[in-house]
Amino acid sequence: MTLSDIADGKLAPRLGIRLDNISKRYGAHTVLDDVSLHVEPGTVTALIGPSGAGKSTFLRCINLLERPDSGSIQVAGHIIEPGKDVNGRDLAALRQTVGMVFQSFNLFPHMSALKNISFPQQKVLGRSKDEADARSMELLKRVGLEEKATQHPGRCSGGQQQRIAIARALALDPSIMLFDEPTSALDPEVGLEVLAVMRELAADGMTMIVVTHEMQFARDVSDTLVVMADCKIIEQGDPRAIMSDPQEARTRRFLRAVLER
Repeated sequence: MTLSDIADGKLAPRLGIRLDNISKRYGAHTVLDDVSLHVEPGTVTALIGPSGAGKSTFLRCINLLERPDSGSIQVAGHIIEPGKDVNGRDLAALRQTVGMVFQSFNLFPHMSALKNISFPQQKVLGRSKDEADARSMELLKRVGLEEKATQHPGRCSGGQQQRIAIARALALDPSIMLFDEPTSALDPEVGLEVLAVMRELAADGMTMIVVTHEMQFARDVSDTLVVMADCKIIEQGDPRAIMSDPQEARTRRFLRAVLER
């Protein structure tokens, strides 16, 4: 089975993730040190930890925005190993099935909200303009922004732009969604709008990994809580159990610092 099978519709709609012994270095600087994580289909994994722990790099390795130096990645039934090239069609299929939402919205400023969502569908999925626009309007309605279809990103609030970015990622019909601090650039009240959309995705059974400092979301929505520090996973398990009784001193220090802000 290859990643190309995803694009041809040969895979089941729910897919998991398996990362084994992932390491990443930039010169002499280690960013990830022998990290392993298995994510079951239809579950939400929250990834927390101090800045510089390697959380974002770990997330970016999943869809090959970063290539690990060692270890293996199994996404959508395909194993990716360091030193083995991934051809362009397979890479496109991977990024189609693994949607990603960043801290920065990365919207095209010269395009309307509708076109920001439709354009990738036309280029990646080969949908006609009418098909893409119809799907885009469905998604804008889903994230509560149907009335913003003709607006450019600069005329939208930060929370609205992030919801448009989520709709754009969903437009490629991914089976897995990655979120890298999607609310950290937003005011707390505005961030609630984005978290509400993510809660709906979780309720619908979307496989998700979320790098976040939103402790309530991590506790109440995620199925698994993963704590990273010093380029490693130091603790993982039931979110409520870890938050109420963390086993590692480093986890206790981090949670204390975050919760006492």
